[in-house]
Amino acid sequence: MTENNHEPSFSSSEEENSASASLGKTHEGNEGEEKKEDSLQSDLSPQERIKALEDELAEMQDKWMRSEAENQNIRARNKRELEDTRLYAVQKFARDIVEAAENLRRGVASLPTKQEGENDIITKMREGFETTERSFLSILDRNGIVGTDPTGAMFDANLHQAMAEQPDENHPTGTILQAWTLTWTLHGRLLKPAMVVVAKNEKVPASEN
Repeated sequence: MTENNHEPSFSSSEEENSASASLGKTHEGNEGEEKKEDSLQSDLSPQERIKALEDELAEMQDKWMRSEAENQNIRARNKRELEDTRLYAVQKFARDIVEAAENLRRGVASLPTKQEGENDIITKMREGFETTERSFLSILDRNGIVGTDPTGAMFDANLHQAMAEQPDENHPTGTILQAWTLTWTLHGRLLKPAMVVVAKNEKVPASEN
């Protein structure tokens, strides 16, 4: 004899009824929460309800102001970063330009000192070099590249590179007696330190400056 095993099955209508019942319970739960809140609100006096709303509004305003302040800080920071990128993106190229300016200065310095009755070719060559140098430096200045002669200033390791010390009793220790090169900056940021010779005064040690 053959036995038939029948697996329990659910019709689609039963599944729909089950889903509807579940949604109904959820809906009833939400309605219960809303009714509970309404009940709590109804227990408050008008003044208390106004106070609660004012507190909630103040909290929302405080959150909004904090968020707005943070957004302003982010915008300001991004603006500074973009500005720095724009200003200093050519820093490597600027260093190469400074090398050209220093070579031009060496060329001018190598010419003989101007004398009366000198050859016109030497005079015109000197004038040509000097005019070219002034024009070149003016172009650099317009683009934020500035060279400063530190001679006479006090040595600053952030701006100068000491190449030698020279005994000198007429200046305090650390005074720059001679600058072999200028201090070059790009929009105020150090581009290349000046190579300098500084004074060494045995009577006035550096710690007493």
